[in-house]
Amino acid sequence: MEIKRTFDILDFIKENSPKDVNLAVKRNGKWDTFSTQDYIDNVNFTTYGFMELGIKKGDKIASVSNNRPEWNFIDMAMNQLGAVHVPIYPTVSEETFKHIFAHSESRLVFLGTPALYERIKPFADDVATIEKVYSFDKIDGAILFNELVELGKKHQDKYKNLLPEIKASINEDDLCSIIYTSGTTGLPKGVMLSHKNFMSNVLACGTLLPIGKENKSLSFLPLCHVLERMVNYLVQYLGVSVYYAESIDTMSDNLKEVKPNHFTAVPRVFEKVYDKILAKGRELTGIKRSLFFWAVNLAEEYEFTGKSAWYKLQFKIADKLIFKKWREALGNEITVVLSGGAALQVRLARVFWAAGIRIVEGYGLTETSPVIAVNRWAYPDVRFGTVGPLIETSQVKIAEDGEILFKGPNLMLGYYKDIERTNEVIDEEGWFHTGDIGELQDRNILKITDRKKEIFKLSTGKYVAPQVVENRFKESPFIEQIIVVGADEKFTAAMIVPNFDYLRNWGKLHDLPELNNIQLIENEKVLARFSEEVERINALCNKTFKVKKFALVPDSWSPETGELSPTLKLKRKVIKEKYRDKFDRIYGYK
Repeated sequence: MEIKRTFDILDFIKENSPKDVNLAVKRNGKWDTFSTQDYIDNVNFTTYGFMELGIKKGDKIASVSNNRPEWNFIDMAMNQLGAVHVPIYPTVSEETFKHIFAHSESRLVFLGTPALYERIKPFADDVATIEKVYSFDKIDGAILFNELVELGKKHQDKYKNLLPEIKASINEDDLCSIIYTSGTTGLPKGVMLSHKNFMSNVLACGTLLPIGKENKSLSFLPLCHVLERMVNYLVQYLGVSVYYAESIDTMSDNLKEVKPNHFTAVPRVFEKVYDKILAKGRELTGIKRSLFFWAVNLAEEYEFTGKSAWYKLQFKIADKLIFKKWREALGNEITVVLSGGAALQVRLARVFWAAGIRIVEGYGLTETSPVIAVNRWAYPDVRFGTVGPLIETSQVKIAEDGEILFKGPNLMLGYYKDIERTNEVIDEEGWFHTGDIGELQDRNILKITDRKKEIFKLSTGKYVAPQVVENRFKESPFIEQIIVVGADEKFTAAMIVPNFDYLRNWGKLHDLPELNNIQLIENEKVLARFSEEVERINALCNKTFKVKKFALVPDSWSPETGELSPTLKLKRKVIKEKYRDKFDRIYGYK
């Protein structure tokens, strides 16, 4: 059968891969599972409920939720009617919520947890277009999602024959979803994505993942994230059972329970996983500790081809003694892991591949639904430091200034209610200007070098690509987060968040007393060690990219505290303003 619209997946899996566990979620310590038929029934009852409420093609419905099967029920139900899903990150500000609710003219809102309901319901009620606010979880006084399902069951005979007619009227070019880009500055833009945008990407990527009907996927990256959204459709299309993690904090436990063959994450997740692995290694003593770091050093030298027989022999020993345990910590069944949303450190990719954990890095944007290019799961179509070959539907050319330009069936319809900004990014020939700088290598492999708007020029006239420098510095075990600055200044500088766990362990070996974060970053021994570390990494960078001065800060950056976007990108202006005093001191203004 042809799959052109997102909800076509339901008929496809019913025909090709029906199963007892299609979707699952852990609640109250127990996995709650839904068969393929359960899934379809819940979608249809939800659809009938929407119809009884008068929801029709073009109506907007917002959701703010954790990952759960109910997210799919409302998503597919909306799509079957031609209604438009507006999923929103739970971590955005009240101002952003109000903007999205009002700008999208959402009629209904679905909230995923009691905490979200308590936070959002009061001001959602003040938005003129919102008629009802539903809660997925049971909350006193709230309208529950189950009430909508029961409404649909009650009226199913009224709508059962009408629904197929409505579904048949939905075109692949119809608007399916508006995803408001998290943005690192200002209020977000509403990216309009059609059924064709999503499904062309699903079908183009469908042959690239080595997983299928007998496999399981663990989902914890928010479903409002365009990558997880598309992959959620993709793994369902492939017949994979989807398990929704309790939260990102329980990911480690859920991996061991579910033993998935696949999951998707952003680089920050892999950084944290690797930090935990190294922390456990540092707790070892004697020969065990030596073996652990011998294996890590081997992994950092990993290549797909060209290694000597001696290296391969050592590697087999390291795999049996050390890397095997890393795989066990991830459930021991991982076939492939997808990484997107930001650049993955080359060192991390190399180390995880060496350990038999194939992290496949890809590239795309919300505006491209999202995948433009992705590394494959086997050599020669995977290359460290790149985002892999273009997918078959992607057309890419590199502009004179190095910007990546894109065309393809997954390119957005435009920005909602914003033709001016749409025309700024899609030129007269239909090329989408990604804002990323890159190059095409052999085998159509794409390499990203930086964000065009983040590249800055020193007062000396030299250009600096901050992401390149930041990723190099984040390879240090001492450095948790970093922002590189220097626009219109004489030299490159940085603001650094130390890896405080690592720093405290280092302190124990160097006679430092127990210190809090502020005391640590002001300690002379710590500052001297960081100076040494910065100089070590500077030796690996070209002259313009060298960090001449730096300052340490005591607090980690996150979406909740405002320094990172919901997709964990640096909000450079926010960070610079927050540490204005430190920046001024670095450049001698104070």
